[in-house]
Amino acid sequence: MVANVYKITNFYKYTKRLINEIRKDLKKNIDLNYKKAIQRFFKEGVRMYGVRSFITKQIAKKYFDKVRNLNKNQIFSICEKLLQSDYGEEKSIAFDWVFRLKKQYQKQDFKIFETWLKKYISDWGDCDTFSTGAFGEFLLQFPEFLERVKSWTKSKNRWMRRASAVILIYSIRKGKFINKLLEIADALRIDKDDLVQKGYGWMLKELSDLHPKLVFGYVMENKNRMPRTALRCAIEKLPENLKKQAMRR
Repeated sequence: MVANVYKITNFYKYTKRLINEIRKDLKKNIDLNYKKAIQRFFKEGVRMYGVRSFITKQIAKKYFDKVRNLNKNQIFSICEKLLQSDYGEEKSIAFDWVFRLKKQYQKQDFKIFETWLKKYISDWGDCDTFSTGAFGEFLLQFPEFLERVKSWTKSKNRWMRRASAVILIYSIRKGKFINKLLEIADALRIDKDDLVQKGYGWMLKELSDLHPKLVFGYVMENKNRMPRTALRCAIEKLPENLKKQAMRR
């Protein structure tokens, strides 16, 4: 019992020290011009240090090398501490680390990931980073959770609804779950939130890279019921003549 308490106390101290080091590194790399510029992309405002993405990725790699020998649950625990800060860069580091553990994913991790999505996602950047990375990889490995993901389309949480579409982009790029995409699009088709509309529009746009006729057919069938925001996103990569047909009222 004493030994277990000692281990827990040591891990707590280690986590605190590590996160402090990460934060010092982030603060050393703040770019105030970038911080000001990035806010323009988020209507709701975001909590950011102002560190450019490529530098944040370098910091993520640097510190993952220090934790790679910990077990998965310990790394997840540190990731949750980073997520709790609500700083975009710390969340990005957490999601980077979780993706690096993809070979260790297990079915029970779904509950953890879904909880993080509900609790710690506060803007579209967080939503997309997590959904098109770690959570998207998880779903590719365990497609039995597709129906659970579809249930997010009815959530009151706008980020859950956006994630129900964006999470499938990872699989689209690998040619998987094509039929499920249209079910998700149907479920979100008349959603009133523009960020959800852009999310499922983006999903359809990615699908158009592989199946342009399928996406064009879907848009033509549903264009009178789709918000224009979603429609414009969906047809962005289609040939110009097909775009004009889709946009014609």
